[in-house]
Amino acid sequence: MITAADMAPRSTARAAALAQPSPLFSSARGGGSGCGQVAAARAPFRERLLLYVIYVTVLASSVAFIEPSPHDGLMGLLAVACIIAGVRFDRRVTVLMLILLMWNMGGLMSLINVVGREKTVQYAATSIYLAIAALMWACILAENTMPRMSALRSAYILSAVLAAVAGILGYFNIGGLEELFAPGGRAMGAFKDPNVYAPFLIWPALVLMQRMLVHRLRLVDLGAFGLIVVALLLAFSRGAWFHFALSGAIMIALSFLTARRASTRTRIFFMSAVAFAAMVAFVVFLLSIPAIHQMFEVRAQLIQPYDVGQGGRFRLQEIAITSVLKHMNGLGPFGFSTAHGSQQHNVYLQAFLVYGWLGGVTYILLVLATFWAALRTVFVTSPWQSYAIIALAVFTGEVAESFIIDSDHWRHFFLILGMVWGLWAATDRYRKQLHAALTAPGFVPAPAWQATWG
Repeated sequence: MITAADMAPRSTARAAALAQPSPLFSSARGGGSGCGQVAAARAPFRERLLLYVIYVTVLASSVAFIEPSPHDGLMGLLAVACIIAGVRFDRRVTVLMLILLMWNMGGLMSLINVVGREKTVQYAATSIYLAIAALMWACILAENTMPRMSALRSAYILSAVLAAVAGILGYFNIGGLEELFAPGGRAMGAFKDPNVYAPFLIWPALVLMQRMLVHRLRLVDLGAFGLIVVALLLAFSRGAWFHFALSGAIMIALSFLTARRASTRTRIFFMSAVAFAAMVAFVVFLLSIPAIHQMFEVRAQLIQPYDVGQGGRFRLQEIAITSVLKHMNGLGPFGFSTAHGSQQHNVYLQAFLVYGWLGGVTYILLVLATFWAALRTVFVTSPWQSYAIIALAVFTGEVAESFIIDSDHWRHFFLILGMVWGLWAATDRYRKQLHAALTAPGFVPAPAWQATWG
C-alpha cells in the first residue's frame, strides 16, 4: 500500500508519522516476526514482560485434560501483566462486553432451574471466565498489535506442533503413549476430547499455510504444517475436517482478493493448486496404512449410528427445539442431558437451553456482531491484515461446526473471538490516524513517481 510516509516529502514527516502505526506495530504484512521482534526488543520492560506472559500463556493452551488447566491459571498471571503494562479497556470493544454480559446474565438466571445440582455453578463460572478472557485478548491486541500478535502466533504454532506430536505418538502407540494421548483410537494429545483437540489445531495451520502461499516456502513451516495436518486427520473429527476445509477456502479467497500485486495473486493461485494436490497425495499415502484406512472408512460416513434413532443426535435436537419453546428461562447447565441422557450437540440450541432465551438471543447476536467487526477489518490494508483474514476464516469455520457440537466452552474459540475484536479496534484506530495525517495542514503529497509500493 502507499502509506503517508511514502507520499510525503521530508517537510511533512511529522504528519506522515502520525499515520503510521507505532513502532510496536511494525512487522511484515504476512505476519513475519523480524520487525516485530526488533520493536519488542526496544519496548519498555513492562511491555516485554507482557509479551513473555502472552507467549507462556498461549503455549500452555494445548494442555487441557485437567480442570482448571495450566492455561487457566496463567490467564490470571496475564491479567496481572496487563495491569503492569498499562493495557487499557478500548471503547471499541464495548459492544462485545455488553453482549457477553447479557449472555452470562441469562446463564446466571437459568441456574434457578438447577439449584443444588453438582457442577452447575462451576459451569456458569466457566462461562464468565471465558467471557472475561475474550475481553482481555481484545484489549491486549487493540494496542501494540504486531509484537503482541507475533508473540501469540509463535506460541500458538509451537503449542499446536507439540500437541500434534503428542497425538501422533499416541495414535501409533509409540512409547506406550496410546492411553495417554490417543485413547479410543483417535489422536487427541493432552485434550479430553478429539473433537476439541482438532479445531484447536486449525488457526496455526492456516497461519503456516498462508505464509507459504503468499510469502515464502520454508522447510520449517512445511514440517510444522505437515505435523499439524497429520494430527488433524488422526483425530478423526468430521466436524473439524469440514471446519479446516471451509476455513482454508475462505482464507485463500480473502488472501487472493486483498492481494495488492498481480504477481501475488498468481502465486496464491498456483501455490494453492500445488498445495491441494500435495495434501490429497499425502492423505492417500496415510490411508494406505491399514489402521488409518479402517478408521477413516468408519468416520468418513456422513451419518453415524449415534446420529440417528431414538437417542440419536438428530432426534435429540428435535426434542431440544421443543424444550426451547417450552422453557423461556432454559433448563440450566446439564438440564437437558439429565432429562434425556445426552447432549443435543448444537451450540445454538445449547445457548437457549443453558442460558435461556436471553442468553440464546445474545449468543446469536454475538456471532453476527463478530462477523460485522471482522468484515470491517479484513478489507482494510494494515500491518495485521493477514491475521484478520485468518481470524475471520477460523471464526467462520467454528461457527459452522458449532451446528453439530457444543463449543460454548472452547478456550480457543474465545481467543479467536477476542482476536477479531482486538484487530478491528486496532484497524479502526489505524485508519483514523492515517486519515488525520493525510488531511493535516501543510501536508503535500509527493509526485506519483516518488511513491513506493509496499
